Amino acid sequence: MAIKKTKLETMELNGRTVKIHEGPVGVYRTAGSVVFDIFNYVFVGLIALTTVLPIIYIIFNSFATEFELTTRSMFIIPHTWSVDAYTYIFSSNKILRSFGNSILITVAGTAINLFFTVTFAYALSKKFLRGRNIILNLVIISMFFSAGMIPGYIVVASWLRLRGTYWALLLPGAISAYNMMIVKNFFQGIPAELEESANLDGCNDLQTLWKIVLPLSGPVLATFGLFYAVGHWNSYFPAMIYLTDDKMYPLQLILRNIIVTAEAAAGDMSLMDPNFVEPPKQSIKMAVIVVATVPIMCVYPFLQKYFVKGVMVGALKG
Repeated sequence: MAIKKTKLETMELNGRTVKIHEGPVGVYRTAGSVVFDIFNYVFVGLIALTTVLPIIYIIFNSFATEFELTTRSMFIIPHTWSVDAYTYIFSSNKILRSFGNSILITVAGTAINLFFTVTFAYALSKKFLRGRNIILNLVIISMFFSAGMIPGYIVVASWLRLRGTYWALLLPGAISAYNMMIVKNFFQGIPAELEESANLDGCNDLQTLWKIVLPLSGPVLATFGLFYAVGHWNSYFPAMIYLTDDKMYPLQLILRNIIVTAEAAAGDMSLMDPNFVEPPKQSIKMAVIVVATVPIMCVYPFLQKYFVKGVMVGALKG
């Protein structure tokens, strides 16, 4: 607890002595307040350390030799630095092409997600929409029940005939019901007077959405845009079952194949070529995590400030 010490002076007023407070001359903190602050700093620091330490461990271990990884149980800084894992990963010309494929899928998928999420949420935020309650109930049901992987594959591959195209990765997950509900609640929290004034100025619904609603929805759009982008960037299973040409594979699928086939390829090559050096299996796994994670992590510092504001406002209002 902080204690303010004030300076007291007296003066004569109409024959009476009056005490005057001239304001604080210093702030003194009790021992309990100092101990409490120290405890908070230490506690928060330990939580931050448990979050950062695994990332540091993976990054440094990706530069360690295979011998050191197999002989030392736990370490942060390796004794011997090696780039063999990264050399092995980037020795294939598929990596750069898969980077471009992942960027294409992430950008296009995020744009499609935001388009359908915003338009659907804006329509459902209007209480005068006919059939609004029925549509909302259907959306809520879809949040708890799904047909499963096999019916979804039949619809995408047989009915829609999208197998072998990027549309098979983009359209089935074009909208998230949970994210759409939060965005809808945010739209309902925008004062109706703003949209009414836009309508009086001659704006239709699309113009109101574009010129009035979207400029006020920056935190929500940035937050869920990043959520969608991370989902597309980390996804590899839909590409594995829908894409038939390895030239279209995203980065995550290529890296997954590198991990799966490293041991088998090393065993085959060691039998064919006596001079073949076996790739470092454990450090390859670490390097794959770094290569797959660092690009999308570079986006976080620019959008982190919108997280709490975007999610909490959308979840509380309405």
